[in-house]
Order: sequence, then C-alpha cells, then structure tokens
Amino acid sequence: MVAEHLALLKWGTAAWSDWRVKHPELEPDLSEADLRGFDLQGGDFSYTDLKRAYLLEANLRNATLRHAKLSKANLYEADLTHADLTEAELIDAHLIGANLTGADLRGASLRGADLREAQLMDADLSLADLIGTDLRGANLNRADLSDANLTRTEFDRALLIAVNVSGATLSRANLRRSELMEANLSKASFYKTILIDAQLVGANAFAANFIEANLIGADLSWINLSRANLVGANLQGAKLRGANLSRADLRNANLTEADLQGANLHRTNLAGARLSRANLFNTNLTTTNLRDTMMPDGILHP
Repeated sequence: MVAEHLALLKWGTAAWSDWRVKHPELEPDLSEADLRGFDLQGGDFSYTDLKRAYLLEANLRNATLRHAKLSKANLYEADLTHADLTEAELIDAHLIGANLTGADLRGASLRGADLREAQLMDADLSLADLIGTDLRGANLNRADLSDANLTRTEFDRALLIAVNVSGATLSRANLRRSELMEANLSKASFYKTILIDAQLVGANAFAANFIEANLIGADLSWINLSRANLVGANLQGAKLRGANLSRADLRNANLTEADLQGANLHRTNLAGARLSRANLFNTNLTTTNLRDTMMPDGILHP
C-alpha cells in the first residue's frame, strides 16, 4: 500500500490532490516513505499516515495535514509555512530548524517533539499538547499558545515576544533567558517554572500562577501581576520597576535585592516575604499586608 501511494505521489501534488478528491474515504499510507526534498506544496495530506517518514527539507508550504499522523517523522528544516496541521499527531517528531511560520497547529499533539531553532512566528498552537517538547532557541514571536499544555517544555533562549500563553500550563517548564516582552500570560500556570534572567517587560500576567517559580534576576519592569499568585516565588534581584502587583499574593516570596521602585503594591499580601536590600522607593504600599515581612534597612519612600 505504501509503494502504491508513493507512486501516486510521484506524479505531483496536483495529481495527488485530484486522487484524494475522488477517494475521500481513503486514508493514505506513506509511513516510513522517503520524501526528503520533495515539493509537496499545497498538497492534501489530511488523515495521511506519515509516521517515521523522511521529510527532510521537504516543501510543505500551504499543505493540508489535518489529523495527519507524523509521529517520529523527520522534518528537519522542512518548510511548513502556513501549513494546516490542525489536530495532527507529531509525537516525538524531529522538527529542528523547520519553518512553521503562520502554521495552524490547533489541538495538535507535539509531545516530546524536537523543535529546536524552529520558526513558529504567528503560528496557532492553541490547545496544543506540547508536554516535554524542546523549543530551545525557537522563534515563537506573536504565536498563539493559549490553553496549550507546555508542562516541562524547554524554552531556553526562545523568542516569545508578544506571545499569547493565556490559560496555558507551563508548570516546571524551563524559560531561562527567554524573551517574553509584551506577552499575554494572563491566568497561565508557571508552577515551579524556571524563569531565571527572563525578559518579561510590559507583559500581562493578570491572575497568573507563579507559585514557587524561580524568577531570579528576571526583568519584570512594568508587568501587570495584579491578582497573581507568587507564593514562595524566588524573585531575588528581580527588576519590578513600575510593576502592578496590586492584590497579588507574595506570601513567603524572596524579594531580596529586588528593585520595586515605583511598583504598585496596593493590597498586596507580603506576609512572611523577604525584602532585605530591596528598593522600595516611591512604591504604593497602601493596605499592604507586611506581617512577619523582612523589610529592607533604611527609610522607605511611599
């Protein structure tokens, strides 16, 4: 069956798509097929079995891959620009350096996939399963990851400028040195997530969960953390200038040497927090809960 379908494909994507139209009930089998470098632009591969297929440097621009089975497929540096991968299966797929700019990956399963250095600008990954994926060095600027599962995902040095991860789960993910400026993080979960030296300037993290997150040295200037949960978070040396922390829960958080100049701490819960050597110049501390808080030496300037 694989040989038959592969022979059909070699006639070109136009002939292939015509055959698909005439046989809509069939689910083509191209598993383990060698398609490296093939020009498959605009082809219809929905519901196609491409497990373990070799698609290195293949041209799949604007291709339809809805519900396609691509687990363990090799898509190294493949061009999937604006491809439709809605609810596709990409478990353990090899996508290093692949171009997925503007691709539709809504509801896709990418568990354990290798997406290092991949281009995912403006891609739609909402509701996708990315548990344990490797996105180190990937470009996800303006991508939509809302309500996605990103548990234990690797994002070291990833570009996430203006990304939307609202409602997403990023528990125990590694976002060390990642760039999340102007990102939408509202109601996302960063439980025990590593955000050391991450850039979150101007991000919206309204009601987000940062319980026990590691934010050492992170730049959170002008971030909106209103009603966020930062219980036990480590914010040592973090930059929080002009941040909105109104009604946030920072109980037992470590804010040692943090820069909170001009921050809004109105009705913030800082019970048991550590603020040794923190900069609280010109902060709004009205009705803030400071019970058992370790305050900085010197005079505060509310």
